[in-house]
Amino acid sequence: MSTPAPHRRRWAALAALLTAEAMNLLDATIVQVAAPRMRAELGGPVSAVPWLTSAYTLPFAVLLLTGARLGDRTGRRRVFRIGVAGFLLASLACAVAPTLGALIAFRAVQGAAAALIVPQTIGLIKAMFRGDETARALGSIGPVMGLAAVCGPVLGGVLTHADLFGSSWRAVFLVNVPLSLAVLVLVPLLAEDRAPRRPGIDPAGTALAALATALLVLPLLRSGRGLTDGPALASLAAGCAVAVLFAAHQRRGARRGRGTLVETSLFGSARFPAALLCSALFFGAGTGLTLVVVLQLQVGSGADALTAGLTLLPCSAGMAAASWCAGAHLVGRYGSRVRSAGLAVMAAGVVATAGAFGVGGHPALLPCALAVVGVGQGLFTPSFFTAALHPLRPQEIGSAAGLLNAVQQFGTTLGVAALGRTYLASADTAGAQRACWAALAALALVTVAGRAMRAGGDPDAVEGPDVTGSPGAGPAESEAAPEPAAEPLESTHAR
Repeated sequence: MSTPAPHRRRWAALAALLTAEAMNLLDATIVQVAAPRMRAELGGPVSAVPWLTSAYTLPFAVLLLTGARLGDRTGRRRVFRIGVAGFLLASLACAVAPTLGALIAFRAVQGAAAALIVPQTIGLIKAMFRGDETARALGSIGPVMGLAAVCGPVLGGVLTHADLFGSSWRAVFLVNVPLSLAVLVLVPLLAEDRAPRRPGIDPAGTALAALATALLVLPLLRSGRGLTDGPALASLAAGCAVAVLFAAHQRRGARRGRGTLVETSLFGSARFPAALLCSALFFGAGTGLTLVVVLQLQVGSGADALTAGLTLLPCSAGMAAASWCAGAHLVGRYGSRVRSAGLAVMAAGVVATAGAFGVGGHPALLPCALAVVGVGQGLFTPSFFTAALHPLRPQEIGSAAGLLNAVQQFGTTLGVAALGRTYLASADTAGAQRACWAALAALALVTVAGRAMRAGGDPDAVEGPDVTGSPGAGPAESEAAPEPAAEPLESTHAR
């Protein structure tokens, strides 16, 4: 049987896919820097700032696997186009939002649209490219996402500070308009692709996952209330109960041969659940710490958005450089030891960040401390995702990658809520330091969960490519494992 010819307009089509991926990551990092200004101009309590991130990541996490199944079922190009159009309209709505509540609601729509866009990329690339070109196309994801991760904080600070035509923070959403329009113009160049068999989309499973996530996260996002009062405890208990119900629903669906959101065989041992716990804790700590830095600089110290963006730049640059180096040179040689080294370096950076906050004002050592945090993140992610996905069977790769990505976004939401709440209890340097210690405790738990991964067969040296996506957004989209690549793809981190 002859191999099908590659798609005729594949390289221009690839540009559309990469632009959409970069746009989703850029939107998250831009908004984090501009969030305090949004709250200041629209009114509302400072405790509402974490919602501007969580409102995006919650629907993204919950709907990611469903978005992947919709692409498998109805066509990846079609779902990709719908997602980009929805993201464009939601961005315009965010730019003209009259109140903070409306802005948060429109951010949720953005997250839902992103859940339709992101899972389609690898499937469309594999449909359009053949042979060595597939590896080149997949390998282009990491550098593009790394560039977006580096540019996001600076661009958010520059646009907000520049106040172009009186737009203030609204310009950070208007950036998405020309990018989305360019992608939509190029969408007809994409090859349509769908799964050979039409999988079920499991609406009941999606509803249970959404309900469990909301019940677990909402108590952390409530302003001015403790976690030990009756409503908070009831919500957390109900969330755990619904999560158990979701797991039972998935197992029952698998036994009856119905479509499910996840492959239940992934939970046959402790290794993959340990990987999920690592993903949630690690990316929650990293993204939550970023929010704390932005809040302390702008709310606690009175700095502007540009200063906050430039302060975060060394973290993004360190992460992108270390992620490329680890994926291209270190993981294949040293395996899980790179992950351990990354955790240690990041922990040292968090301690240094707490020390820098202790100086008060605009600490000159803070960018250096954040650079160390970024290097640690960059070393950890390629090794982690490679080890998490490498031992799995081919039929499990797609579900595992999508589930890791969804749990990463869920961890991001929890991290923003928990560390943001810790800081906002006092909104000063002492609160920032307490948030750093909380992030350090989360990294200690990552170390414990990492041991469970190794006990389940995590290799010391991993052969083959890293099958993850870009720095910033999680493992590769919910698809089958990509063909062997000339260079490992970089893994992604929180949006």
